[in-house]
Amino acid sequence: MATKATTKEEILKTIKDNDVQFVRLWFTDINGILKSFAVGSDEMEEALTQGMGFDGSSITGFQSIEESDMIAMPDPETFSILPWRPQEKAVARMICDILTPSAGKHKPYEGDPRYVLRRALDKMKKMGFDHFYVGPELEYFYFKSSNKPEIIDEGGYFDLTPLDMASNLRRETILALKKLGVRVEYSHHEVAPSQHEIDMRYDDALKMADNTITYRLTVKEIATQQGVYATFMPKPLFGQNGSGMHVHQSLFRGSKNAFYDANDKYNLSDIGKSYIAGILKHAPEMSSILAPWVNSYKRLVPGYEAPVYIAWSRRNRSALVRVPMYQPGKEAATRMELRCPDPSGNPYLQFAVMLNAGLKGIEEGYKLPEPMELNLYHLTEEERAERGIKSLPASLGEAIAKTEKSELVREALGDHCFERFIAIKKQEWDEFRIQVTEYEIKKYLPIL
Repeated sequence: MATKATTKEEILKTIKDNDVQFVRLWFTDINGILKSFAVGSDEMEEALTQGMGFDGSSITGFQSIEESDMIAMPDPETFSILPWRPQEKAVARMICDILTPSAGKHKPYEGDPRYVLRRALDKMKKMGFDHFYVGPELEYFYFKSSNKPEIIDEGGYFDLTPLDMASNLRRETILALKKLGVRVEYSHHEVAPSQHEIDMRYDDALKMADNTITYRLTVKEIATQQGVYATFMPKPLFGQNGSGMHVHQSLFRGSKNAFYDANDKYNLSDIGKSYIAGILKHAPEMSSILAPWVNSYKRLVPGYEAPVYIAWSRRNRSALVRVPMYQPGKEAATRMELRCPDPSGNPYLQFAVMLNAGLKGIEEGYKLPEPMELNLYHLTEEERAERGIKSLPASLGEAIAKTEKSELVREALGDHCFERFIAIKKQEWDEFRIQVTEYEIKKYLPIL
């Protein structure tokens, strides 16, 4: 089990009792890529009190070189010993909030993704809610190496050994996650060959964002130990399903689910309906955060279980939002599931923009349309237009254009983070647009 040290004194004692020699301080850049530097155990008392300084100018989306001094302040509740490192002279990790130096008291750094989510949660609490619970389902692939996508099994959905050669990989990953304090509900083979999923039990959004970056590294570390490569790339295989991150979400007041209403035909409260309406209305402008790479939009195409049509349903998995059917006695399980995010993005930013969109729906009293229970992939373009069903952006370029005009996303990220994110993603899109691909050479060179 994970070490339950949560105060400075408990952490220092655990470090001594477990022969911890190094503590890795973790944080993410704006893209959600995990960053880390190691601190010797004898420096931890100072680190826990004052934080550790570092140069932020080389971190994507952080400061310019003129304002590069940053402080990583470890969050005491995130201390865990890394199970894949030797347990003699052990290595631990702590997730950090990023601060800027200031006379008297350090200030939160506006470009810190963790701070962006904290700010969204503060807004939620001011609106009278106590918990934003999220349960992300991250899919990923195992390949023979990082050089090219060679599969290691031919399994399909829920297949078991011998087709599923990765059962032991998933087992070792789950055991490691449990040691890190991450609660796992279940795991299985996904639809595509060599594609897998391990589902974490829902939790408060900040803890779940921490768990998500922990999950991604753990999956990769265990894969590396076994001589294979794990990737959260959204669409690595042509003609196969891509990897998504369906995000289940709900708001609670104390122990009461604010989405539940026993007297409603869908068992959804007005708050729940307005929250979902907010997600649907603002989905296109959030798309660049939820699906943040050029490759993300190779997944978001009709026909591969990835939702592209903006509608909601209870049974229909072709819709963008699904509200699982209510089971008697399980009011707490009433929730919505957003199906367009992918597991490659920054979970702090992803959860923050989703929460802000839902809260905007509640603030403005957005009305939820009737659910679409028919298969949206089977409708013609004209039939979708008649029903008022719109689509998500079809490319990163289109998504960034919508985000750039979004007051909601700017408010969610803050000016600093918003402007850096737009600039970085525009650069990525420009780099992609000028490429001449193998597809173009094969298709056009012989005939033009």
